[in-house]
This record gives sequence, structure tokens and C-alpha cells, in this order.
Amino acid sequence: MNTIKLYLRSMAILMKCQFQYPVSFFLQTIGQLVMEGGEFLAVLLIVDRFDTLHQWTPGNLYFFFGMMSVSFYLTECFGRGVTGNFPNMVRTGQLDTVLLRPRGVLTQVLCSAIDPRRITCIAIGSAALVLGSRLSQVQWTWWKGLLLIEAIGMSMFLILGLFLIEAIFCIYSVKSVEMVNALTYGGRSACQYPVDIYPRPLRTLFSAAVPFAMTLHVPAACILDRSLYGWPSWTAFVSPLSGLVFFTAVYLAFRKAILHYRSTGS
Repeated sequence: MNTIKLYLRSMAILMKCQFQYPVSFFLQTIGQLVMEGGEFLAVLLIVDRFDTLHQWTPGNLYFFFGMMSVSFYLTECFGRGVTGNFPNMVRTGQLDTVLLRPRGVLTQVLCSAIDPRRITCIAIGSAALVLGSRLSQVQWTWWKGLLLIEAIGMSMFLILGLFLIEAIFCIYSVKSVEMVNALTYGGRSACQYPVDIYPRPLRTLFSAAVPFAMTLHVPAACILDRSLYGWPSWTAFVSPLSGLVFFTAVYLAFRKAILHYRSTGS
């Protein structure tokens, strides 16, 4: 409970710092809006070019896009410390100070940064979700709402786990490894669309190795009253847990990597 209070207080302080320069914050937020709006425009162009994509209607595609955008940018907003601050902590030796404090390393890293500019990206994702559900004529029930929340929450764990992989590489290489972005930002771009439209190697990658299909696509298909793999509907509540399993495995690897850290020598 104390950790949660510490995190919330840190977020409040960081938010106050962000608003110290309102013009800069506003302009950068607009830039994020243009960027994510461009990605949504690409989906609109695909929908305009094709009536359906495999078994999916335009409304379905908007729904998938919205779920991925909300999940990814919520994680990036509150997990900015892992992607933005941690590599610099390793390079400058600031991680030494973090290790001396009576709090977990990941907790301190998460408390070190926030990126509220992503709120516009989250807003576009939310709008796509609403538009997709209306065009798909989703009949919302309490269990579908619960499934949506579970899918987004478990996807955030999955994405945070991917960010931690980059942090692990930083410990061993003392710098950020851009190759990992193929799984994080590349996975986000690819998995904005249903996984069954891709060839088998990519379906395997995003179903087993980096289980976006399990955490997002299976629940989304169930909410849309469709079937992705032909599985019974109850599996839609179980498959998102793969995101938590993935995060747990990567977190254990992260803790082991911390033991390898040897400071900068300064």
C-alpha cells in the first residue's frame, strides 16, 4: 500500500512539473495528436480501399486499432521511466543511487517519469474503440465490459515486459538496443490489425513469443462475437493472462540482470 501511495505522489509531482511550461507541453501534445492521427488515417485508407480484410469488417478494424492504441499509450504514459530514464541511469551511474534506496528498482524507475503528452493518443484510441463498437453493433454486457478492461490491463503488463527487455539489454550493453523496438513499436504497429491476416511465422510470433494475439485479439474477437482460433468463448477470459505471465518471466530476468550491473566505475 505504501508503494502505491509513493507512486501516486510521484505521478502528481511529475505532472505538476510537466505543466510548468504549458506552451511547450501543448505543442508537443499536438505533435503526438498528429502522429497518432496519421496512423489512424492509414487504417481509414485501408478500410476505404477494401470492404473487408479477411473476415473482419471496417468497424472490427477500428475496434482492434483502438484497443491496441489505448493499451500501448497508457503503458508508455505511466511506464516512461523504463524506456526514457533507465538507459540514462545505466550510462551515468545514477542506477547506483537507486540500488541504495530501500525500494525496488522497478518501482523507483516507474516513479521517475511520466509522459502525459500521450493523452491525445489515448483519446484517439478511445474514439476508435467507440466508433468500432458502434459500426460493429456490439451488444455490450457487463461481462464484455469486464473482458475489455482485463484485455487492456493484461496487455499493459505485456508491453511493460517488452520495455523491460530493452532495460535488460541496457544493463549488459550500457546503451539502448534499437533491435528491441522491432518487438515493441513494431509489434504495436503490426498488432493494430487482427493477427490472422498475417502469414504463419508472424502469427506464431505474436501468439507464442510475444502474445499480443492472446492478450488483445482473442478478447477483442469475443467482444465482436467472432472467433479468432475457433476456441470456446470462455478462453477469452483466460488467454489475456499470458500478458501477466510474460511480464513475470521478464521481470525475473530483469532482477537477475541487475545482479550483473557493475556501475560505471566513476
